[in-house]
Amino acid sequence: MPLKDLFRGKSASKSFPVKILTLDAELEFNLPWKANGRDLFDLVGRTIGLRETWYFGLQFEDSKNYIAWLKMDKRVQDQDIPKMSPVPFWFLAKFYPEDVSEELVQEVTQHLFFLQVKQSILNMDIYCPPEMSVLLASYAVQAKFGDYDQATYQAGSLSMEELLPQRVISQYQMTPEMWEERIRIWYADHRGMTRDEAEMEYLKISQDLGMYGVNYFKITNKKQTELWLGVTALGLNVYESENKLEPKISFPWSEIRNISVDDKKFTIRPTDKTAPNFVFFSKNSRMNKLILDLSIGNHDLFKRRRKPDSIEVQQMKAAAREEKLRRQIEKDKLLREKQLREEAERQKAELEQRLLQYQEEMRAANEALRRSEETAELLVEKSRIAEEETILLTQKASEAEQECHRAHLLSAKSQEDKLILEQKVREAELLVSTLVSEGERRATEADRLQQELLRAMTSEKQAKDKLTTFVKNINSSFSHSAANSSVLNTSVFNSSTHLPPPPYSHSLTRGSTCDVPVGSAVDLPDLTLDSSEVLVPTDGTHELTSMELLSDTDIEQLSLEIEKERGEYLERSRHLQQQLRQLKSEIEVLKVEENNSVLDEVYLEQLRTGETKYSTLRRTRSGNTRTRVAFFEEL
Repeated sequence: MPLKDLFRGKSASKSFPVKILTLDAELEFNLPWKANGRDLFDLVGRTIGLRETWYFGLQFEDSKNYIAWLKMDKRVQDQDIPKMSPVPFWFLAKFYPEDVSEELVQEVTQHLFFLQVKQSILNMDIYCPPEMSVLLASYAVQAKFGDYDQATYQAGSLSMEELLPQRVISQYQMTPEMWEERIRIWYADHRGMTRDEAEMEYLKISQDLGMYGVNYFKITNKKQTELWLGVTALGLNVYESENKLEPKISFPWSEIRNISVDDKKFTIRPTDKTAPNFVFFSKNSRMNKLILDLSIGNHDLFKRRRKPDSIEVQQMKAAAREEKLRRQIEKDKLLREKQLREEAERQKAELEQRLLQYQEEMRAANEALRRSEETAELLVEKSRIAEEETILLTQKASEAEQECHRAHLLSAKSQEDKLILEQKVREAELLVSTLVSEGERRATEADRLQQELLRAMTSEKQAKDKLTTFVKNINSSFSHSAANSSVLNTSVFNSSTHLPPPPYSHSLTRGSTCDVPVGSAVDLPDLTLDSSEVLVPTDGTHELTSMELLSDTDIEQLSLEIEKERGEYLERSRHLQQQLRQLKSEIEVLKVEENNSVLDEVYLEQLRTGETKYSTLRRTRSGNTRTRVAFFEEL
């Protein structure tokens, strides 16, 4: 029944409120009482502008707290919906595409898948290795905040709980700042990505995770071994109870012919009629019905993908291509404008830098000029002082010259007196030597005279003796002889004891004093110039350095040819793999091995053996159906 017919007549007055919860919005409607699941689903699809509705469904929790999907062909009120007002439903992806880049056309579809996969990773419903969690977090930040801007980015603005699984955070001895720094490094590499491009990159990486797009259900085989059944877009996988990452066996949809449910028993008939049926058991019939519903839907989509696209899908893809091309042209235009703006800003910043440098050079030049002026003033002052000192020194030199002249005069006079004195000394020395010779001669003469005196006295004594004798003989004549002898003795004595004074003795006394003694020094006026203050000539000029003008770089021409998308993806994949290995090696030293889970050990083993999700699926599908069914029975 068309939706518009539900709101006609009296029956339209009876309705009930419903609340639709998506991962980024809440919608509320008053739904007619007779509306079926398709009516509500189409109403939600039109409201959010969704056309790729075949991936989605309305999920709710039934009266027994089991997860159920709203049936499209059955009235909403006739289903086991919660007895609440408004009735809550979750609008979620029910089926997953095999290749997100090929199948998801609308941006709203990509966005809803991005939000759901991101939430599953954060809730640890999908196992994601630590290094890949950081990479996915960087794409999530790019999708939310746009391009990284160092000027506006604030450290601590990212919430790790909204970006990384708690298992990853607790597995390493790393602070939130350390995690944020590693996310920021990759976030900066995504510059230029739009929101839909970042979300698509997120999904491309996520779809390679082993648990992506798998709905798990607990089952047992005929031996009552507890196993996990995984319903995927490619087929059914069987996992061990402790390992939901690596399937033990797989059955692609192309090998499944029929599926039937009998209470807790689930039977799958393969296309190979010689192979036995694939039978397993679940806990209750509700779970079997849910498995059947998901299997039928995935099987239909599996066949649909291998058929030509419908007119609706072709129209959507054509419109998406046109929109993508238009956005690419717009993006290229914006990129060119951005490059021009960045170039202009760079040139502006360069000019501002030059201006600042010139201002700095001008300031330095002004400072140098000021110092030069101060130096010039100081030199003028010193020149004035030097002139005054020169005048003073000239005066002192004149006085010194006069003193020298006087000294020369005194020196000449002293020289003349010295010559006279030397002459007198020589004369005195000659006189002394003459007097000494005369003295020696006189002494010799005195000795001679003394000897003569002694001889005379002897002769006198003899004469006296003779005179006595003679006196006795002649008394009268004796007196006369004695008087003559006395006179003779007196004259001889006086001549021997008294020497005449030496000639020229008065010359020594008169010449013993002189106005200027020989060898004396004459004190001259002090002519020493104080040389402690040395005047160093200052240039007064300051060499200014100027920055060489940089030549403007040519704007790089945009490439007219767009590389193939697959080639770009492979190139990015190689780059990302290298970055992932580098990050893994960086954080490995901070890992707490005790916190490793079973899935961590399985993933590490896959790394050691070089296995991936797709190589594991190829291995688990090897052999014929009969062999794989037998292997399942033996688990």
